[in-house]
Amino acid sequence: MRDSTDAVLAETPEAAAATLAPPATGSPAPSIERIRDAAAVLAGIAEPTPMESSRYLSEVAGVPVHLKCENLQRTGSFKIRGAAYRLSRLSPEERARGVVAASAGNHAQGVALAARELGIAATIFTPIGVALPKLQATRGYGARVELVGHTVDESLRAAAEFAERTGAVLVPPFDHVDVMAGQGTLGLEILAAVPDVGTVVVPTGGGGLLAGIAAAIRQAADHPVRVVGVQAAGVAPFPASIAAREPVTITPAPTIADGIAVATPGRLTLGVISELVDEVVTVTDDETASALLVLLERAKLVVEPAGAVGVAALLAHRFEAVGPTVVLLSGGNIDPLMMERVISRGLVASDRYLTLRIGLPDRPGQLALISALIAEANANVVEVLHTRRGTGLQISEVLIDISVETRGAEHRDRVLERLREAGYAPQVV
Repeated sequence: MRDSTDAVLAETPEAAAATLAPPATGSPAPSIERIRDAAAVLAGIAEPTPMESSRYLSEVAGVPVHLKCENLQRTGSFKIRGAAYRLSRLSPEERARGVVAASAGNHAQGVALAARELGIAATIFTPIGVALPKLQATRGYGARVELVGHTVDESLRAAAEFAERTGAVLVPPFDHVDVMAGQGTLGLEILAAVPDVGTVVVPTGGGGLLAGIAAAIRQAADHPVRVVGVQAAGVAPFPASIAAREPVTITPAPTIADGIAVATPGRLTLGVISELVDEVVTVTDDETASALLVLLERAKLVVEPAGAVGVAALLAHRFEAVGPTVVLLSGGNIDPLMMERVISRGLVASDRYLTLRIGLPDRPGQLALISALIAEANANVVEVLHTRRGTGLQISEVLIDISVETRGAEHRDRVLERLREAGYAPQVV
C-alpha cells in the first residue's frame, strides 16, 4: 500500500535512470517513469487537487465514494497537466518557434497558462462562438487568440496551417504520449489519496485523460482497480471504435457536455484504452444535468457538464462500483448562462420543476382556483402564461401554462392528483 503522495510520486534510482519510453510490451501507453517525470515537472505548475468524500453518493453506490476535484485546478480543468508536460519537453529551438493549439475552452487555457509559465509564445485558434469567459481567460494567460470558424475542427485546420506556415509546434489536446503522461499524474494522486481504491471513473472525450490515468494505475497500483470511462451519449465514439479496433468518426449530436464532445478518438489513446480500461459507458444530457445539480446541492461544488458525467454514470448505475470509488470531476469552467440552463434542466429531470398546461373556462377567478389547489398540495407557482388563442380552444375557453416547483416525483404526482380530483385535466409540458 502507498501511504502518501511522496511515496507514490517518488522515483527509485533505477527509475530516474530509465528512458522515458513506453512500456516494453509495445503499448502506446506512457511508462510509469514518464508519468513520474511528468509529476516532477508539474510541481509548481499544476496543483495537487483535493479529494472529497461524499456521504450522499456513497449511499447511492453502496460503497465509499470520493470526488477528485480537478475542477479546482488552475485554469479550472485537468488540461494544464498534459499541456505543461508536453511544452516542457520541447527543445530550445522548438520553444523559440512558439506553440499553437485549437480549442473551444479548457485545452486553450491549459496551453496558454503552460506557455506563460515556461516563457513560450502561444497562439490559440478558437471558434467564433466560444464562451466569453473562456475567451477572456485564455487571453488573460497571455496567449494570442484567433477566432476562426464555427467548430473546433475548423479551428484545428487553421491551427495546423499556422503551424506549417510559421514553424510553431502544434500541441494536440489528447493524442500524444507526453499529453497522456501529464494527465496520468492524476492517477498517481488518486492512488496516494485513496490507496485501497477499487474503481476509478473518468470523463472521456478524445481519451487522453482516461488513457493517462489508466496507464498510471495499471503500472503503479499493487491491487486490481476497475477503470471506467464515461462519454456523453450524443458524442460517444469509443464504444464503436473499441469494437472496430480503429478510430471511428461518429456524427455528433448536440450535448451540454461540450468539453468531451469529440467525434473521433485519438489513435494512440484508443490503443491504450482498448488495452487497459475495463469499460466505457454513456450518459444522457438529462442525467448529466441532474448530476450537476447534485454536486451543487450536496457537495457545494461548481462543475461543468463534461466534468460531471462520471457522477451522472454513478447515479444512473451505469457501471458496477467495486470497493472505494473515485469519481473524477475533470473541470469547472461553465458559463453562468449555461449554468442557469443546466440547473433548470436538472430540476426538470429530477421532477422538481414542471410546467402544466390546463384548459379553463374563460371567466373570472379560475386562475385563483388553480393556484389555491396547487398551494393546498404544498407546491409553489413560479410562472403563468395565459392565452385565449390556441388550437382546439372554444370561444369560451382559455389555456394556461403554469410552472410549478415540487420536491420530487412523489410530490409532483400529488399535485397532479389534486388538480384531477378538482375536475381539471392537466398535461405535463
